[in-house]
Amino acid sequence: MGGGTEAFPDLGIHCQHPECNQLDFLPFKCDSCRKAFCLEHRSFKSHNCPKADHNSRKVVVCETCSSSIETTGHDGDDEKAMLERHDKSGDCDPKKKKKPICPVRRCKEVLTFSNTSTCKTCDVKVCLKHRFPADHDCKQRQSSSVIPARAKFLIALASRNVNGSASDCAKESRGGSNSSPRRTPSVKAC
Repeated sequence: MGGGTEAFPDLGIHCQHPECNQLDFLPFKCDSCRKAFCLEHRSFKSHNCPKADHNSRKVVVCETCSSSIETTGHDGDDEKAMLERHDKSGDCDPKKKKKPICPVRRCKEVLTFSNTSTCKTCDVKVCLKHRFPADHDCKQRQSSSVIPARAKFLIALASRNVNGSASDCAKESRGGSNSSPRRTPSVKAC
């Protein structure tokens, strides 16, 4: 089945659907019947492929455990019978169906391998949207050995102000001679 135009006779193929015969420069080849079709007739249904079930797989999903059961080679078996056989086999476990979700309030994101983050301060697994401590109401681990750097700074600042050493440093820098012209007061590190 040649195609093409007068200038390029070998370019393109005509759609092999009996009612179409459209010239297509990028045809689709059916995996089952090996005929060439246009975009509109490329699916098994649209061109009524006689060998449509040749390579296709059929699967039934169990509603109890959400596992898939392949029914490709079992043409005579009823789907209900296969589901009953799966249920009696012991492979059907309702615990498998429940997937972990993000513990943040009102977040229903299912936690998978690619979208899970573990918080370094509270060890809670959350979705990527809530990976920062401020986003998931992070509660720090209660450990005496672990003190964040910010807390250490605040403790040091409070002890410095309590001892009065900060005010002494300022008085010492101002208490010098008055003979020098106005200078900005320097702060002495204690």
